[in-house]
Amino acid sequence: MSPAERTPAPPRTTVSLQVEDGGERLLCGWGRTAPTRARMLRPRTAEQVAHVLAGSTAAPPVRSAHRPPIGGAIARGAACSYGDAAQNGGGTVIDATALQGQIAVDPQGSSVRLGAGVTFAQLLVWLAARRLTLPVVPGTRHLTVGGAIASDVHGKSHPCDGSFARQVRSFTLCTPAEGPLLVSTERHPELFHATLGGMGLTGVVVEATLRLAPLRNPRAVADIDRLDTLELAVAAVTDEHPHRHTIAWVDLLSEGAAFGRAVLTRSDEGPAVALDACAPFSTRPALTVPRGFPGGVLRPMAVRAFNALHWHTAPRGARGRTLSMSAQLFPLDALGEWSRLYGPVGMVQYQFALPRGEEETLLRVVHLLRARRAPMYLAVLKRFGPGGRASEKGGPLSFPIEGLTLAIDLPAGAPGLYRALDDADELVAGAGGRVYLAKDSRLRPAMLAAMYPQLERFRELRGRVDPNGVLRSDMGRRLGLCG
Repeated sequence: MSPAERTPAPPRTTVSLQVEDGGERLLCGWGRTAPTRARMLRPRTAEQVAHVLAGSTAAPPVRSAHRPPIGGAIARGAACSYGDAAQNGGGTVIDATALQGQIAVDPQGSSVRLGAGVTFAQLLVWLAARRLTLPVVPGTRHLTVGGAIASDVHGKSHPCDGSFARQVRSFTLCTPAEGPLLVSTERHPELFHATLGGMGLTGVVVEATLRLAPLRNPRAVADIDRLDTLELAVAAVTDEHPHRHTIAWVDLLSEGAAFGRAVLTRSDEGPAVALDACAPFSTRPALTVPRGFPGGVLRPMAVRAFNALHWHTAPRGARGRTLSMSAQLFPLDALGEWSRLYGPVGMVQYQFALPRGEEETLLRVVHLLRARRAPMYLAVLKRFGPGGRASEKGGPLSFPIEGLTLAIDLPAGAPGLYRALDDADELVAGAGGRVYLAKDSRLRPAMLAAMYPQLERFRELRGRVDPNGVLRSDMGRRLGLCG
């Protein structure tokens, strides 16, 4: 690696390597399952991140059959990954939320440079004041930019805009082998692709430069349709149409003829308005679920009643409805800490994607889970397009493939749930599909290679940037991604 390829660093005399130590903490993902303890460190600069990685070891000096290898480090943003991707039991976790930096837009207003710890909520409000926005955002505004890169997130406009990878121009990545590197499709392209969707196992994203789009209206104009069956919902989402954003809420908990009914929402940016007339969204949720929420409250009967109310109050066929940015892009953010509704046992989100033409397999997966009495509380159906510029070569662990994706929320304590999901994995993998690693908490390692055929390409690249296996996570160990 030539010196010119590395990100310039300030003179050593101006850099403090003293990193804030948050002590040992019990950490879990958004699903609140499988918590583990790790030492939390809070670096604020690329140099401090490099210092942490240099001081982390891949494994403890003593191993035994009863104690798996621990140690190493993994970055953690806003803890929006559902499973164990941002945990590292017995090792170090880097709190990346302090990697803020200064938000700066280029003179043409075509791109923004910012720290990886900035959240979408912070960024979108800042950009809206300048009549700018992002073409692709995840389903929650609380996610950090670094987390979005590590997960290669997608939105409701994938057929038009691709995944987040398409919107990333470059990023500064701190790797154990080389320290801070400026990474793009022109500089270190293999590392660029592997990091987008690589779940933090290729390095720590410190800073990023993203593409921008003009913001003409923070509100959307939507067409809303109430559909009677799951088959109709699949056909409607699969159908190509001019709308930019499409999503279908599907009721998979109701019984009889009501099973699979759906509410389809297709929307576009509204006509241009004076942006000082309305804010893009409220920065705080209307309500927040308190800590210690009893798990027994969220029962199938209660969810079934809510689903029925939601479906019956949706319009049968409305055109030109006005939606706020929150309602269009971040509907679940209206209820803060909503995963606490599932109580101490936590919840699992099973999100899978299937190639175009495998709609029948999607129906088979749903009916398999229904036959196993898996309580599918919340389900959302979307379509993926062919991808974007940044994924032409294919990020080895990037999730989106052209076709359909279904995300299902289930209580983690449901009897027989994990065996049912294992069988669903077989159907998904057999059809050329895959499970989303950013949502996963229970995938078997044997299924990973079947779902991600470029897995060895990822491992080979990871071996070059992290030859000593410093970057480690609970997910990485569970799936065999880090040795």
